[in-house]
Amino acid sequence: MIGIIFYKIKTDPKKPTIFEKILTVLLGYFLMPLVLSIPFYLSIYNLSFLNSLFEAVSGFTSTGFTIFENIKHIDQGLILWRSSIQWIGGLYFLYSIIFLIDIYDESLKKSLTNFLSFNSSEILKQSIKIILLYSGLTISIFIILNIFGIRSFNSLNLAMTVISSGGFLPTNDLSTILINDFQIIMFSFLMLISFFSIFFTYNLIFLRKKNLNFFYEDIHLFLYFIVVVSIFFVFFSYDTNFTYSFLSLVSSITNIGISLEVAQANLHFIYILLVIIGGSFFSTSSGLRFLKIYSLTKYSINQILSFSRPKNVFMNKLFFSKINFDTKDINKYFLTILIFVISLFSLTILLSLSNIQFEYSFKLAVLTLMNTVNSSAYGLSDFDFQNLHFLTKYFLIFFMIIGRVELISLLLIAKKFFFKN
Repeated sequence: MIGIIFYKIKTDPKKPTIFEKILTVLLGYFLMPLVLSIPFYLSIYNLSFLNSLFEAVSGFTSTGFTIFENIKHIDQGLILWRSSIQWIGGLYFLYSIIFLIDIYDESLKKSLTNFLSFNSSEILKQSIKIILLYSGLTISIFIILNIFGIRSFNSLNLAMTVISSGGFLPTNDLSTILINDFQIIMFSFLMLISFFSIFFTYNLIFLRKKNLNFFYEDIHLFLYFIVVVSIFFVFFSYDTNFTYSFLSLVSSITNIGISLEVAQANLHFIYILLVIIGGSFFSTSSGLRFLKIYSLTKYSINQILSFSRPKNVFMNKLFFSKINFDTKDINKYFLTILIFVISLFSLTILLSLSNIQFEYSFKLAVLTLMNTVNSSAYGLSDFDFQNLHFLTKYFLIFFMIIGRVELISLLLIAKKFFFKN
């Protein structure tokens, strides 16, 4: 209703700067959870304002950290509210990508639209497309889960969790919902919906001219997924049921993070790496994004080879497309990784100073910045957020929001304040 009021009010025709757009998105991440936390604060569970805000921010950023110890004892209406916050947050994240489209490189824009500069009509068109696809996929996941014998209440909560890459569950243990291997495999494949671009199914069905520019990222992600699954199947399926490892693997690359309670201590670090890599640009998953890391690696190798073989020409070109990435794009990718490393280092120190052992601090810092829930896949399923120091909770709230905003935008904010020219 507030949005409609402002839409009707005559506004300044001057186009907002990218700095103003970033601040608008950040403001939404700080203000909307305040409203969404009200049902938690007014519930019968005597939650403090900080705990209510922590739960709301965790859901809105699709992270999934929770201060509730026993989910099954929570009122079902509040459980649905938790899942709905994730769904709203995932939709807000997709809209923020459209709003901040100018900070992305030109090749990425081509995977979304033929227009390199969005006007009002193009933004409206893409926004309508997003809400229809997002809602349609949510309903489809809900129906499929029901067909395969999962209770409707659980199906609805899981559908909102999967589409938003969130981590809230309607129960404490996922094994009480997924009771056989077939359901586990089916649910794992459904989680891949938030791994690929939200526009993938639309372009696959409705795009008349099958331009590879609209599919090149998803093709790379598909090959990456096949390679990772093959490595896991060959090397890491000898001591446990592969379906359990497959679910944790898919949950990690999609930045959802939920897993079954299975001891896999030897794979914790690998799952953490998969979480850091992440999925598609135009999906609800987080992470540094596979295509950024791939492009940066290929560019670095080409630079090294150019010194050893100066007579050869090495093209910085992506497979399955006619797109070349230039130095400006590589600089953005490098700065994104640099900002992530600095943020990870800072949060790890802050958590360590809060009397959390270093291993847990490091893992929790990664999961916070990548908006991924703590679970047994990372050895943190029993982590207690309820009794954390209030400053630690504020740190986690801040970095959950930082992790949800494109990291390069932090550099643009710093540039605005510290480098006037």
